Amino acid sequence: MATVNIKSPLDEETVKKLKAGDQVFITGVIYTARDTAHKRMIEALDKGEKLPFDITNQTIYYMGPSPARPGQAIGSAGPTTSGRMDTYAPRLMAAGLKGMIGKGNRSQAVKDAMKKYKAVYFAAIGGAGALISKSIKKAEVIAYEDLGAEAIRRLEVDKFPATVINDIYGGDLYEQGKAKYQVKV
Repeated sequence: MATVNIKSPLDEETVKKLKAGDQVFITGVIYTARDTAHKRMIEALDKGEKLPFDITNQTIYYMGPSPARPGQAIGSAGPTTSGRMDTYAPRLMAAGLKGMIGKGNRSQAVKDAMKKYKAVYFAAIGGAGALISKSIKKAEVIAYEDLGAEAIRRLEVDKFPATVINDIYGGDLYEQGKAKYQVKV
């Protein structure tokens, strides 16, 4: 396990180097999207329409922010449960998505898609939304404004803290953690 500074958008070489358990600090551009935004993106793909942003090599953070206080780019910005996006994630990875940030386990279908499409899943610390927001330097709504907090936002981040949970090799930090502490009888 290593501590790694990475840039987003992600490139394939970076994704190949990441292993479950690595601590990362992400700098660059990431996007936010939750359930309803994901549903709309899949509907757009089904209709042969373009997505509201070029998803190639991008990272989506599963988050709905609170309003920004004066002088801040964004309010509290903690992760939401990733499993709610599992229905949509494989299709977005097939379209070029390389990174996802949230909290909680992913389904086997999503883990299989990560291996197939060379994508990675990061966890952000739940309950640390105010702290995480300090790494977000700029936030702007770019699509689905009618969704309010669930609109798609483009974030510029500097040293956004996360942990690699699932890598392209089948590594799963949550499973590794459980195995480490299982009682042998």
